[in-house]
Amino acid sequence: MTARPTQPASFNPPPTEQDIRTLLTGIIDPETGINILDMGLIYEILIAPGQIHIHMTTTSPACPVGAMLTDEIRATLVRKYSATLCINIELTYDPPWEPSMMSDAARRQFGW
Repeated sequence: MTARPTQPASFNPPPTEQDIRTLLTGIIDPETGINILDMGLIYEILIAPGQIHIHMTTTSPACPVGAMLTDEIRATLVRKYSATLCINIELTYDPPWEPSMMSDAARRQFGW
């Protein structure tokens, strides 16, 4: 019996925006203990063949964990999908983050 060749990664079904959002709920903002999605730090997720582009922010431009969060996002996506996937994570402060961007669940954790 001969083994069937596996398809190259480019033929695998691409992740959906919901797939990415689900993964990002596992990344916790170390300053708040709340995941980055519920904190409202993810502005946009764009998916193209072989590429994922994420626009995100931190709670302030002076936030010391921005690089750590982007590194963790990248590592999470590479682990799940592939090291050959082009992952672009853009940290932006336009618009600036504000508490109203948090989910209701996040606000409840803060007692708001």
